[in-house]
Amino acid sequence: MDKIIHRKVRLQCTAQRAFEFFTVNRHIVRWLAPKADVKPELGGRYHIFWNTEDVKTDSSYGCKITGIEHGRFLSFEWKSFKQFGTFMNQADPKTHVVVFLLPVTGAQNTTDVHLLHTGWRSSQEWEDARQWYEEAWENALSKLRSVVNK
Repeated sequence: MDKIIHRKVRLQCTAQRAFEFFTVNRHIVRWLAPKADVKPELGGRYHIFWNTEDVKTDSSYGCKITGIEHGRFLSFEWKSFKQFGTFMNQADPKTHVVVFLLPVTGAQNTTDVHLLHTGWRSSQEWEDARQWYEEAWENALSKLRSVVNK
């Protein structure tokens, strides 16, 4: 059974602005990783670099955007940090992240961001990675909230 990570954060900005924090390199580096190389188009790269000294193996290098609707939706393949890379980064298909951006009814310039991370396998090492990512996504989205909602 596929265990899905679902995290939600409310941002004080438009959905288009929230979308930019997932697709514009200078915004991604403010909350997710020290370096990013994202091309926001279908099939475009979604490279997030956690270690700028080891960009090929400690990154999402090689991942692509699998779905995009500007200001509303983004999905992309996901690779892991080195600690889980021996099995996650070799998996076919890779795990997958989907981001939905939903304007909050009645609240001007407020957007709910829903992030889903899917594709988890059933072994203990996969479960350990999934649990680690449960917390990692929570922390990352908290940082995003603090950057956006200053």
